[in-house]
Amino acid sequence: MTSDIESGSTNVYADLGYTNAAEMQRKSSLAAEIGRAIKARKLTQDAAAELLGIDQAKISKITRGQFRGVSEAKLLELVTKLGHDITIIVSKKKRQGTGKIELSFA
Repeated sequence: MTSDIESGSTNVYADLGYTNAAEMQRKSSLAAEIGRAIKARKLTQDAAAELLGIDQAKISKITRGQFRGVSEAKLLELVTKLGHDITIIVSKKKRQGTGKIELSFA
């Protein structure tokens, strides 16, 4: 029995055929950072919910990767409430076509 192995891209959402794959990957990265920050601060989900001003069930969903219905802007806001700075740099791209949005974590 042989199996074919197909290499994926760096975006699992694109590999699965989602039309908004880049946005979903960014949101996934933000949700993961929220989870890491909560863990690093040793917060319970209840304490995190109080700090962030959202209910505990929403924290639970976000940290489990269930972030549909939560905007990127809201996720960015939550990251800042957990003590992170966010810098957005808008620059002219060097090639023609549509620009891109990238996240990097320091």
